[in-house]
Amino acid sequence: MKRCSSILKSCKLVLLITFLFIIYPIHAIETTPTSSVADLEDATLELNSHSFNTHERSTFTYAQQTEAIERGLTIVHLQPNTKFEFKTFDTYGSKEDVKAFIDVLSRMINDKAVFAILAHDSAAAQLTAYAKHLNTLGLIQLANLKGRQAYIMHNMDGAITEQIHDNYITETITIDKTIDNKVIYFPREVYEFESSIDRYIAHAGGEINGVKSTNSKHALDENYKKGFRNFELDIIETSDGKLVAAHDWNMWARFTDYTGSLPPTHAQFMKQKIYGDYTTLDMDGINTWFKNHPDATLITDKVNNPVAFANAFVDKDRLVMELFSVMAVEKASEQGIHTMISQEPLLAIKGDKVNFLKVNNVKYAAVSRRIISSQKKLMLQLRDAGIKVYVFNVNFDIGKDEQYVYDNELGLVYGMYADKWITAMQSKN
Repeated sequence: MKRCSSILKSCKLVLLITFLFIIYPIHAIETTPTSSVADLEDATLELNSHSFNTHERSTFTYAQQTEAIERGLTIVHLQPNTKFEFKTFDTYGSKEDVKAFIDVLSRMINDKAVFAILAHDSAAAQLTAYAKHLNTLGLIQLANLKGRQAYIMHNMDGAITEQIHDNYITETITIDKTIDNKVIYFPREVYEFESSIDRYIAHAGGEINGVKSTNSKHALDENYKKGFRNFELDIIETSDGKLVAAHDWNMWARFTDYTGSLPPTHAQFMKQKIYGDYTTLDMDGINTWFKNHPDATLITDKVNNPVAFANAFVDKDRLVMELFSVMAVEKASEQGIHTMISQEPLLAIKGDKVNFLKVNNVKYAAVSRRIISSQKKLMLQLRDAGIKVYVFNVNFDIGKDEQYVYDNELGLVYGMYADKWITAMQSKN
């Protein structure tokens, strides 16, 4: 009986061990080569092409990374291990870009590279002369692309697939094949620059406790401590004509829970606290703060009356005004006011833009970082002329934060409007 009992216990033990091994096969997992999620599952590429008619941004998403693209045609080259590179060619406005697009496309097709193409805004204007070449490459629909049409192409299945639509196209493609083309078609352009504190402007006073665009005294105080010395403030008027710092009245009302009519009076504005904590700024508050911080410079936004504001500010030598019309720029020049020309009037200047800026003693420009790839030639001209270009729209697109601008775009442009200070700003990597 004791022997049978012992055998029974042994059988139970074996069964228990077997059960545990099935449920928790630890040693089997340890002997399996490590793999990334991308190796175990098919990756997907999502293409979203919008024509000019939709007034929406075109994007692509791959390996959980989304990129917003510029006007023209963008090539997305897929590489091993779910890596990718991409480049946008302004095939609407640049003949040089069209030639470069055709050249690299020919190489990629010859190399049997895995890639996709998508259009944004208007992409066809300069393609006409290359219609025969595009047909030869097998891009039949691209050769016949009309202005303001959406377009998507890919060769994920080994054959060219194209789509055209007057408004937009969205397609998600499963990347279920081994990609082995390691060729770099779009080598990263690195621009040398020397780190300098004046490359960074605290956008709307800078971020405070994760909140952006407060234009508050607390934001100025906090970001001064972090290292900023250039501070942008949005300047707008109350209902009784007083200048104050706020991005716009609807945003200010949300920030303060103000429920009265907009714009408020100056007295009503001064009674409010942003999120109940942060102090609003009128001209007296702005002047007091800058008087107490003699190494700080104010950069204005929204206001387009340079003479009146310069006369109201405590120190015209520490004032740079972003201006929004050629007339305002010329008026500021006559009065010796430091001027930053905004993107719209800059691009609207006919003829030699650099000469106009030099004649009017304009030393700064503000443009969206979204346009600099398509305006690279102009950016280089301004840089070489000593005109400092600052980019806004930092943090507007996924992954395009202060660190991205620092690593990839400074040097082509001089500086950025930053919501937050990053350590990398102190010294070049």
